[in-house]
Amino acid sequence: MSLSLPSRSSQPGAARRLRDATRRATARLTAVLTLAAGAGLVAVTAASPATAASIGRIVPAPVSAQPSATAYTLPSDARVQTQAGSAQAAGVGAYLAGILRRSTGYALPVTPARGAPSSGISLLLTGAPDTAGEQGYQLDVTAKAVVIRARTPNGLFNGVQTLRQLLPAEIESATARPGPWVIPGGRVVDHPRFTYRGAMLDVARHFHPVETVKQYIDRIALYKINYLHLHLTDDQGWRIAVDGWPRLATYGGSTQVGGGPGGYYTKADYKEIVAYAAQRFVTIVPEVDIPGHTNAALASYAELNCDGVAPPLYTGIRVGFSSLCTSKEDTYTFVKDVLTELAAITPGPYLHIGGDEAHSTPAADYATFMNRVQPMVAAAGKSAMGWHQMGAPTVGDAPGRVLQYWGTTASDATVSGAVARGAKVVMSPANKAYLDMKYDATTPLGLSWAGYVEVKTAYDWNPGAYLAGVPESSVLGVEAPLWTETLLTEDHIEYMAFPRLPAIAELGWSPWSTHDWEGFRARLGAQAPRWTVMGIDFYRSSQVVWSPGTVTHEAEDATVSKGAVRSDHPGYSGSGYVDYPGGKGAYVQWDVAAAEAGWATLRVRYANGGRGDRPLTIEVNGRVVARRLAFPPTGSWSSWRTRTVTVDLPAGTSTVRATAAGHDGGPNVDLLEARF
Repeated sequence: MSLSLPSRSSQPGAARRLRDATRRATARLTAVLTLAAGAGLVAVTAASPATAASIGRIVPAPVSAQPSATAYTLPSDARVQTQAGSAQAAGVGAYLAGILRRSTGYALPVTPARGAPSSGISLLLTGAPDTAGEQGYQLDVTAKAVVIRARTPNGLFNGVQTLRQLLPAEIESATARPGPWVIPGGRVVDHPRFTYRGAMLDVARHFHPVETVKQYIDRIALYKINYLHLHLTDDQGWRIAVDGWPRLATYGGSTQVGGGPGGYYTKADYKEIVAYAAQRFVTIVPEVDIPGHTNAALASYAELNCDGVAPPLYTGIRVGFSSLCTSKEDTYTFVKDVLTELAAITPGPYLHIGGDEAHSTPAADYATFMNRVQPMVAAAGKSAMGWHQMGAPTVGDAPGRVLQYWGTTASDATVSGAVARGAKVVMSPANKAYLDMKYDATTPLGLSWAGYVEVKTAYDWNPGAYLAGVPESSVLGVEAPLWTETLLTEDHIEYMAFPRLPAIAELGWSPWSTHDWEGFRARLGAQAPRWTVMGIDFYRSSQVVWSPGTVTHEAEDATVSKGAVRSDHPGYSGSGYVDYPGGKGAYVQWDVAAAEAGWATLRVRYANGGRGDRPLTIEVNGRVVARRLAFPPTGSWSSWRTRTVTVDLPAGTSTVRATAAGHDGGPNVDLLEARF
């Protein structure tokens, strides 16, 4: 359970006195209101009002945003009205209502629109400007109503993502909050710069289950990412069932980097992901990486090897050592079967066939292989997409072919040559767009072979003018790949993706005329309360001023009694974490400074690899605010989650102590985050 409150407001005179009286009453109420549950006792505090958003804080930046002096407050009897006769528009309305109902507690029925919109929220497929195109929208907020107009349901969905950001951050809460739900007035007119705005998730190096993929889809959709590229196969694992070659999944998918059980998606699993993404106007791009990165396939079927001997499964992170046998007909039967089955369950236009780091495939054999495989993709009704090595001059130019550039230089003769022959390019330069690159030398996750990629580095480049010889007209869009050699959990994924993913999303959506680092980092910092409510474990880059007043206190820098600072379980922030010993009484104590008295959200990041709860009692200045707060198992000591409690802090410095309250001791504690 996550309880989070908005930042305090400053109100003069009588309003401030009323607020202070309310706070004192709430403090008394807090002392007696506790919620007993099987997992422990959780302190409950009354929620303060939601803080209004700003029309100038939208990410990605819109084409045009014109504020007005009015605002709309969502009433409890509001309706979501959608274009009459459009099932897809009704689906977008149901999606929006589903988000709003959780946090507002309102009924928010979804009904067909009748006549001119005069109240509530309307999603209409009429009246949008021609410039909106297939994905754009116009959003109008007046004192009486909110109206989103688009030419397609996809455009309505993108308008809904902007509307979410105009609502207070607490709108993303999974439980009802008090509001008020104020939306700043004005008009937003918007459409994307590039049609392809992608994210990639590697599920081959470490397998990630269906629910994690669906959660990532929800995260990327908020920032108008519309393609999810799934890297389904690699040396370490084959993650998609193929009926004609069943051992690919059952044996080739049975491990992962570092060992472990691995896993794979059944066809039903994959279809579930595809359908979930489609409801959010996200297209799945499946990748089967060939002819290299194929050890999992080679280990599963000996006949795919030139010597007829299957190698052992592989759990390391070395690349470039494997290759399908390009001289055997069995190989092409295998590839055709895989691509045909995958195409049949993939409604999107692309099949990604990899083609990178095929160091064990001679150049002539590589060309022969690709020249046979690309027509198979076309025969399956799809366009071939591949890493930029597929653009070699000896490889034929298949119609609709898309190259994905992942190099680290601003010129590449292979890519510019392929573009001259008609290829399109998706830009993913590793030293700009790879989300698995470390932020800096202290980042506990990720790799650094392409350099460190801080937020400014991820933001400050122009996809339409990055590669020499590749004009913007040849750039289909951008994609942010996330490789998972070091990423085992959902928290790991979020920590590496946020806040860089929104930076890449803005490069793909926003006109270059809006590009401005100072403006972006202010808008990005304003996303922090929203991410906190959503439970996103983001990296708090020092390049960004996080709003409102989020301060991180590392556990290893706090006062520690009986515990030990350690660093042997990955995924922690800073230089380590605190390991509580067995038994009660050990504690970590932080000094938390507040500029003024008011509500603060305290967020404890922890790991519990044990089988049972490891409760902590939280005290502020010696007063218990959460007795035996449950810290349930996280699955492993390297899997980090958060627990949140709200407190009423006085001005000045307060001590916050987390004391082990169970016989097994406390969890491993990484940090305390205070949000004012």
